[in-house]
Formats: sequence, structure tokens, C-alpha cells
Amino acid sequence: MKNLLLLVTFISLCTGLKAQSDDRGYLVKTGDMAPDIEIRYTDGTIKKLSDFRGKVVMLQFTASWCGVCRKEMPFIEKDIWQKHKNNPHFALIGIDLKENREKTIKFAQDLKITYPLTLDPEGKSFYSFAEKNAGVTRNIIIDKNGKIVYLTRLYEPEEFQQMVQVIDQLLHK
Repeated sequence: MKNLLLLVTFISLCTGLKAQSDDRGYLVKTGDMAPDIEIRYTDGTIKKLSDFRGKVVMLQFTASWCGVCRKEMPFIEKDIWQKHKNNPHFALIGIDLKENREKTIKFAQDLKITYPLTLDPEGKSFYSFAEKNAGVTRNIIIDKNGKIVYLTRLYEPEEFQQMVQVIDQLLHK
């Protein structure tokens, strides 16, 4: 019974956001397969998003100049990364929009985040998910099959807590 209740809650959260996502500058919606973007780590390693199939993936689009991003990132570190970083079925990938390697590394150090903050120097990854000139503070939750299940825009504590619940539920399936 408890699992059924969790599933119903999860589906309602995802369905409720589907209509909401369209007016927030997204090119994608819940239920879509996530674009197979390139992930560029600060150490030079390059992966594709599809390399993470079989894991629940959280993409966090950010930038050092973004005040809302700076406000949200400590919560991502504390409430998501510290909770799930040792779970082999979870990946959190921060993607720093249009900044160089040095600035990205300093940004992560300044905010004391320990999850990977990767590079998107031309914005190609960001613009695979969002419209040109769309605001950067965005989180995208992708299920183990590569489908988008949750989208956020800006930092709203209630929406953030719903996202945390969605991640927890996906990891306990």
C-alpha cells in the first residue's frame, strides 16, 4: 500500500509539472528522452549523457554570476548530493554555463560544493534543453531509462522539496 501511495504521488508530481514546464523556456518536457549531451569535466574527461543510463541523473544548470544558482547550490549539496553521492544508481552533474575551466573550478570552491561541476563553454548542453536567452537556474531529473521526469526553474523551496522526493522515489524503485 505504501509503495502504491508513493507511485501515485510521484505520477501526480510529474503530471502537474508537465503543463508548467512549457512556459518556463524549456525546449523539452517531462516524458521526453533527454538529449544526449556531451559532459565535459574540468579534468578533460568527456562523457555523453547516455553513458549514465541505468542511473537516476540530476542535471543542474548554473553559472557563477547567477544569484539564484548560488542560493540553491548549498541545498543541492546538503539535501541531495550528501544523501546520495555513494549510491551507484545516482549521478549529479552540475553544468556551468559559458564559463571557462578556471572560473568553474573557483566557483565550486567558493560555494564549497563537492559534486561535479562540468563545463558548457558555448552553451550547447544548456541550449539542448532550454531556449536561447532562457534563464539558467534549472534542474532536470532523468530516470534510469533516459527519460525526463522532472523540471525546475529558479529556486522555489516547495518545488525543490518535490524534486528531492522525486529523486528519493526513483532511487527506491
